[in-house]
Amino acid sequence: MSLEQAAAELSDAVSAIDDAALEPIVSAIAAAKRVMLYGCGREGLMMRALAMRLHHLGRDVCMQGDMNAFPLGSGDLFLCAAGPGELSTASALCGVAREAGATVVVVTAEPDGATSVLADELLMIPAQTMANDVGSDAVLPMGSLFEGAMFLVFEVLVLRLREVLGESAGSMRARHTNME
Repeated sequence: MSLEQAAAELSDAVSAIDDAALEPIVSAIAAAKRVMLYGCGREGLMMRALAMRLHHLGRDVCMQGDMNAFPLGSGDLFLCAAGPGELSTASALCGVAREAGATVVVVTAEPDGATSVLADELLMIPAQTMANDVGSDAVLPMGSLFEGAMFLVFEVLVLRLREVLGESAGSMRARHTNME
């Protein structure tokens, strides 16, 4: 096992994504009045990282379940991670978001899963998750490949959003906390 092998796995996963596939997600985030994000476990950590950058971009954003989570409604976006394509909590929350009138975007590796099919838009990241790691030859264990690819894809998504929203590195930095 080496850093080069792990980096090659991540490169293969993100290289399989056409840059144009990010545009509907960029448009959904840019058009949203507010954005709520959700993910379980390590996928949830990657969603938190994206939420922080969306805040730096000036978006009104929260994580589902946090004390400052707002009620979703029309014009809002629910951005949900469900790498394996089906997570019961994610499915339930997507249903609540849709019923409230919010747009639903699901980040997944399995587009036909029960959670994935609830989405208005899918962000497909073709990488190993916990759903298909048994017997795999991958160096990165369990869902690490998907989670690492999420981080890389989200960083490019943020760069694209920065352009669309007319933000700069300086305006993003100005929204960064000074309490460190």
